Amino acid sequence: MAWPSGDRCRRPWLIGPATLLMFLVLAVSAEDFFLDWHVTLDTNIKPDQPVIAINGLFPGPLLNGTTNDVFHVNVFNEMDEPLLITWNGIQQRLNSWQDGVSGTNCPILPGENWSYMFQFKDQIGTFSYFPSLNFHKAGGAFGPIRINNRPIIQVPFPKPEAEFDLLIGDWYNRSFKDVRSMMSTNLMAYNSTPDKILMNGKAAYSAPPTEAHESFTVAKGKTYRIRISNVGTAWSFNFRIQKHKMVLVETEGSYTNQITLDSLDVHVGQSYSVLVTADQNASDYYMVASPKMFNASDVTRFGIGVLHYDKSTTPPNGSLPNGPDPFDQKFSIHQARSIR
Repeated sequence: MAWPSGDRCRRPWLIGPATLLMFLVLAVSAEDFFLDWHVTLDTNIKPDQPVIAINGLFPGPLLNGTTNDVFHVNVFNEMDEPLLITWNGIQQRLNSWQDGVSGTNCPILPGENWSYMFQFKDQIGTFSYFPSLNFHKAGGAFGPIRINNRPIIQVPFPKPEAEFDLLIGDWYNRSFKDVRSMMSTNLMAYNSTPDKILMNGKAAYSAPPTEAHESFTVAKGKTYRIRISNVGTAWSFNFRIQKHKMVLVETEGSYTNQITLDSLDVHVGQSYSVLVTADQNASDYYMVASPKMFNASDVTRFGIGVLHYDKSTTPPNGSLPNGPDPFDQKFSIHQARSIR
């Protein structure tokens, strides 16, 4: 059948079988996820102060999707203050009103709800979400985001045995409301420091045994992916694992040239993926996050967790693994520039 030349632009459906199949695959590969999140101020969850929980969880639930998936997150604000949640690093293409920041979103008022809808469009990697108003981030409501490759896209490293999400951030022993009020003074705003670093909302291994600490269980000889995000408000930190090397493979949506590291600086808002191989004797080993630009001898501020071998009966022993001088800015700059 002959078509008038003027009708060519009106025939987008006249495509070859291979192209049609590709379009169909793309259409069915994406999923829609519908979530209800109830944000509350929880006084039962420790440490130290009431935390902002999502569905009773601190940190909040994992958003685990695949490139092109669409998330519908209905957020119910059950606190006594306006609330916004931002999806750090997720590209909001032509829908900035879903980004959850003041100026593009109206706050969710107490007792009300708002449904965010956004797509993991053409993205992969490790991200996080957190509240963006009223210093709420210092109280919680943060959590991990994973965007996985579509099956037809090859990952540039062997599939790890398992993956762990590790949210690390500084923490104040006071309520976020108290800290927020104190930040209005120059003394607090410019001279105060957080009281500690938490790993996945848990206190350091060296804290009293009544407080939980973070622990990842691994099997000897296996390789694991640890997705690390800095969800703090003030401190950059250096992360390291006793007697283990880390291979950096991804940062915030981009696979990197793979480099082997003894330790990794992670600045506020940043996320990285590292591969760790359990190649030591079956024991327990310290995972340490120490603050940058702060006295390295004050280990009471460190975040300390445990890498636990599944056959281990030995608790961590020896001194904490040393990191770079926390005031060595050249180390941080050199490491950042080495990531490609």
